Amino acid sequence: MQDPAAAEPVPLSTDASGVVRVAGTRVTLDTVIAAFDAGATPEQIAQDYPLRLDDIYAVITHYLRHADDVRKYLSNRKQQASAARREASRRYDQSGLRQQLLSRLAKPTG
Repeated sequence: MQDPAAAEPVPLSTDASGVVRVAGTRVTLDTVIAAFDAGATPEQIAQDYPLRLDDIYAVITHYLRHADDVRKYLSNRKQQASAARREASRRYDQSGLRQQLLSRLAKPTG
């Protein structure tokens, strides 16, 4: 029989670009923590994402035990996302894009 007090590994993995995901899924740590912080229960998170309930509990437990480290990671991810949005805006002029798309929709086809 396996020792019931044996520690289970936290089901998190880091991909090649440094994004932490629930192991074996594409769901990010950011997603689970944002849902939890917004008041979702683990059961609600399991309904919204393709995750096992025990993995959700393990991820939330890890978050609660290492809140400072997780918050630092999430803050860095926000900064990276902001920088990527600024770079995309700089590289790709989107002024008038909505109007261009709407005018394409208004043109008859055929």
